[in-house]
Amino acid sequence: MTDVMLLWDNPLLFEKLFTENGLKCQRVLSTSVGTPFLPPCKCVVIPTGFANPAYTKICPGIENNARSFERFVRSGGILVVFGALMPEYVHDWLPMRLTYIEKHGEVGLVQVSSHEVSCIADVQDNVECDGYYSETDGRVIIENSEGNAVLVVKEIGDGLVIATTIHEFPSSAFLKYISEKAKRSKI
Repeated sequence: MTDVMLLWDNPLLFEKLFTENGLKCQRVLSTSVGTPFLPPCKCVVIPTGFANPAYTKICPGIENNARSFERFVRSGGILVVFGALMPEYVHDWLPMRLTYIEKHGEVGLVQVSSHEVSCIADVQDNVECDGYYSETDGRVIIENSEGNAVLVVKEIGDGLVIATTIHEFPSSAFLKYISEKAKRSKI
């Protein structure tokens, strides 16, 4: 059974990270979301650059499946969304309010709220971020040293949306958390 579905249109190094952490990962096209052909999974990951046509062509398939994503999360799935890599991007397909602003750089991290997802990166270190969230109705967990949100969560039904602009691979502890917390749901 699939643990993680990675929405992308060509092979990514990300896939290796999941398998090295004992998670069964399947890369799928965004146009497959909401069809009866995809098996249930625990987590859907949308990698960095999903909205930028210079990197991938998956954004229209994502934007056309808002109801499928909401149903997946409400049923206990975890949706992890990384940075859009666009100057500004409104995530109007998510079941939450979220606006992304692109701004690359190494920043310090400040944990402003307690949540298990904060293990995504070591807040003691400076990390690369590709931007921040200027607007959200989710709970801000980590901000950059300038006070901008870089890790946001929102519980919806039995599941969780996790949005981050941290431009590094998530930690093994984070992958373990999503694997143990999520329920298999149909996307």
